Amino acid sequence: MAWDKPNPDDRSDNVEKLQGMVHHTIENMEKAEESMAFTDSEEQLQSIKAKNERRRESLQAFRSEIKDEAKQNNQE
Repeated sequence: MAWDKPNPDDRSDNVEKLQGMVHHTIENMEKAEESMAFTDSEEQLQSIKAKNERRRESLQAFRSEIKDEAKQNNQE
């Protein structure tokens, strides 16, 4: 099936979506930190710490992308 024309690139709500992802990631980090109090497994603790470090890296990337998207939206 051939398409007549591609879907337009609608980026108007990307900032909102990214902010939602930041909020969700922070919530997950907080829940993971809370769960650390309920385990005595060093392996589990290290796993949680590693995952939260990856989440911190993702947060930095999300925030950078939010700035880029906001700048792009202001130029349009």
